[in-house]
Amino acid sequence: MDTFEKIKGIILDHLDVKEEDITLNADLMEDIGADSLDIAELIMAIEEEFNIELNEEDIEKMKTIKDLVEYLEK
Repeated sequence: MDTFEKIKGIILDHLDVKEEDITLNADLMEDIGADSLDIAELIMAIEEEFNIELNEEDIEKMKTIKDLVEYLEK
């Protein structure tokens, strides 16, 4: 399973959003409708899934799903 598919699964598990709304260019807050608490939960789930710890400074720069995917694939 690729990075995007894993992130998509995490978003579907944690947020009430339609699968077709989850695209690489989707903005986490504007398009997906995630608030700051949702973002925190998503980050924790992503850290657990990928067995990494995301840097707070880097998290603040991530606006779209593509930003997340590119960061995780580095």
